[in-house]
Amino acid sequence: MIKASAGGGGKGMRIAWDDEETRDGFRFSSQEAASSFGDDRLLIEKFIDNPRHIEIQVLGDKHGNAVWLNERECSIQRRNQKVVEEAPSIFLDSKTRRAMGEQAVALAKAVKYSSAGTVEFLVDSKKNFYFLEMNTRLQVEHPVTECITGLDLVQEMIRVAKGYPLRHKQADIPINGWAVECRVYAEDPYKSFGLPSIGRLSQYQEPIHLPGVRVDSGIQPGSDISIYYDPMISKLITYGSDRTEALKRMEDALDNYIIRGVTHNIALLREVIINSRFIEGDINTKFLSDVYPDGFKGHKLTENERKQLLAIASSLFVAFQLRAQRFQEHETSRVPIIKPQMANWELSVKLHDEVHTVIASNSGPTFSVEVDGSKLNVTSTWNLASPLLSVNVDGIQRTIQCLSREAGGNMSIQFLGTVYQVHVLTKLAAELNKFMLEKVAEDTSSVLRSPMPGVVVAVSVKPGDMVAEGQEICVIEAMKMQNSMTAGKTGKVKSVHCKAGDTVGEGDLLVELE
Repeated sequence: MIKASAGGGGKGMRIAWDDEETRDGFRFSSQEAASSFGDDRLLIEKFIDNPRHIEIQVLGDKHGNAVWLNERECSIQRRNQKVVEEAPSIFLDSKTRRAMGEQAVALAKAVKYSSAGTVEFLVDSKKNFYFLEMNTRLQVEHPVTECITGLDLVQEMIRVAKGYPLRHKQADIPINGWAVECRVYAEDPYKSFGLPSIGRLSQYQEPIHLPGVRVDSGIQPGSDISIYYDPMISKLITYGSDRTEALKRMEDALDNYIIRGVTHNIALLREVIINSRFIEGDINTKFLSDVYPDGFKGHKLTENERKQLLAIASSLFVAFQLRAQRFQEHETSRVPIIKPQMANWELSVKLHDEVHTVIASNSGPTFSVEVDGSKLNVTSTWNLASPLLSVNVDGIQRTIQCLSREAGGNMSIQFLGTVYQVHVLTKLAAELNKFMLEKVAEDTSSVLRSPMPGVVVAVSVKPGDMVAEGQEICVIEAMKMQNSMTAGKTGKVKSVHCKAGDTVGEGDLLVELE
């Protein structure tokens, strides 16, 4: 393991399995360390395969007192950066917890540490634990510890700094309930589990109206998120009497979180917390790559969920059409208005390149929808101006977000955390749509486009060079992380469209191959 000595947040950290990876890791880690921390010094340590990342919160004063405030499980990571944390850990027993806590306190006392801090450990499958490092600061995930202990860590830090002794003994530290924290990032989870996204938050609403939900964030609507910005939008924390309740509240909170203007990782977070392996506690720091070996693809709809989405999209389409037929104060208008009488709406709905014939009718707030041989009843207030819509489908409550709707029938619907592109047309419009020309897709194997906004750090090729598949073409830095861009096939470089120091946007053309 190569890591920045002044590091944190996964920056300047890489695993090397052979000499070549050691050379590349040294280069990238030292550059990231210098960029992020102004210190390019590195540490080399043994890498423990398939571990859990479990840390102990400690609190010490200036009078030689120290206590440990239980543990936090932080094993769900991508690129060595934590994504989901919880307290306590589902894996530890009381004996291991006490042994880890006592060693963490012994370390804090040995260095006369006074403040809140975190001692981090790697824990193997047999509950053997190995010291990793001590963070002499407040961690991003400290709220989950506050939830289960009832202590305000910031207040305790201020008291210690003033010189007061600790108010709590080790026997006073409880574990009450369960807390989960998700780090909401401005990232695209479909690219390496999260490459940076930039933009302006056009709409932002936190789900703080829900029970047991806490959001720590300094973000406001209209905030600009740039390539130099920390990609974390917020820390989303839920608390429950047990793990099941805390996770259900997190699921609801993610569904009710409104973030528009930037790509975010809510789809990935929601999939993690409902994954069967996560629920069972079968996790380690390789969880994401193990569960999604081909990369994250979003929520995979079950047959019932697919029908629900088709029914909701059809109901939304008809609801928009009915709203368009209403005229304000039409009763007093001198121009007579003839309302079209449509008992049934025959629709063509396209989802995942599959076209479905759907028949919808409505009675007040309830739509009756026939889809693929099933009839579903969809009920809602149909407040189409609201960014959130609570929909009941045959007794199952869903919270959806209609992110966009176009005149051509395209709709973007956030359903079960994932955004789905649904194309809804009337039967007549669908028949005419067959005559529309389709745009030919670009041959992506011959071009290299930037997968994210960033700054070009280095370009390794020039026109005329021969490159092999997987060979490094250039390096792009975004959010102070350096990313190696590689060739998609073997070929000759036709043209290079960037140079070191250039700022590039997502999708910008970098290199073309013949």
